[in-house]
Amino acid sequence: MTIASASPTAREMAIPWWAGNARLTHLSGKLLGAHVAHAGLIVLWAGAMTLFELNRFDLTQPMYEQGLILLPNLARLGYGVGTGEQIIDTYPYFAIGAIHLISSAFLGIGGIFHSLKGPETLEERFSFFGYRWQDADKMTTILGIHLVLLGLGAFLLVAKSMFFGGLYDPEVAEVRSIAHPTLNPAVIFGYLFGAGGRFWIASVDNLEAVVGGHIWVGVMCIAGGFWHILTEPFGWAKRILVWSGEAYLSYSIGAVSLMAFVATLFVSVNALVFPEAFFGPTLRIGFNIVPYFYSPDGAVTSRVWLANAHFWLGFFFLQGHIWHALRAAGFDFQQGKVVQPVREVS
Repeated sequence: MTIASASPTAREMAIPWWAGNARLTHLSGKLLGAHVAHAGLIVLWAGAMTLFELNRFDLTQPMYEQGLILLPNLARLGYGVGTGEQIIDTYPYFAIGAIHLISSAFLGIGGIFHSLKGPETLEERFSFFGYRWQDADKMTTILGIHLVLLGLGAFLLVAKSMFFGGLYDPEVAEVRSIAHPTLNPAVIFGYLFGAGGRFWIASVDNLEAVVGGHIWVGVMCIAGGFWHILTEPFGWAKRILVWSGEAYLSYSIGAVSLMAFVATLFVSVNALVFPEAFFGPTLRIGFNIVPYFYSPDGAVTSRVWLANAHFWLGFFFLQGHIWHALRAAGFDFQQGKVVQPVREVS
């Protein structure tokens, strides 16, 4: 077992150009450019798709029958919704789409700059932003920063629900502010342990608990983020975990897969956070060689699209997690065996 170096291995140098970001494993500056450009593409899609859906949106027809996936999500956040489930103002949808398009341009410029003009490795100019995959302390610091950002994201929803317009509540068929979110840990964590019903956390049936749950998630993410920033991994964690770029990718894809499956459950059965007025009736699960989610009346609603898309994305992400985890452990798919041992952290 040897200490891993920061230089590319022969195995990594053999990666072809079409393999994407794998070619940039040891080029932190170029990898940053790829990530910023990727973020730009995501934001571009969100803005363009929002405006595309808005262009074909018919106010006289149910939203869930029009093949929409972004406008229903904006509506459940309370944008443009009046009393009685009616969409009374589509300007917020236009504004949100336009803001995303403009933002994508700046992200795209940033991605191009870091890909073509910026330093190949961040260590060349900015030691604080430099890193080595085998540096466990630096990797957990980066993890901590991401957790803090996720926590702030959770609090953005809390702020929207409590202070900036509220959320759409299907129980009263109107947008309302959530002035008194549930903070009782017995209630919030009760959902996590199945106390809410047979659909696990998707059994939540009131917006006060939804917002209270986001407050708890925000606090824990931020607290955990600072803990990871200020501390080093325990010895047992350094020994058990694999500390390499491939391993981190496998961990991340595994987490995304889990979230996709959780989203599938929520979209399918929960009519509180995914109101029937915007997404259609809740779904049932069927099996015809493979599982699928369908509406009781056979309609292909926004809920059907989202549930099935999330399930299959989660399934393929899971395969990616397994594939990258095996590679991180030293398994070579061409030879069909482990060709190098898992390297220790430095």
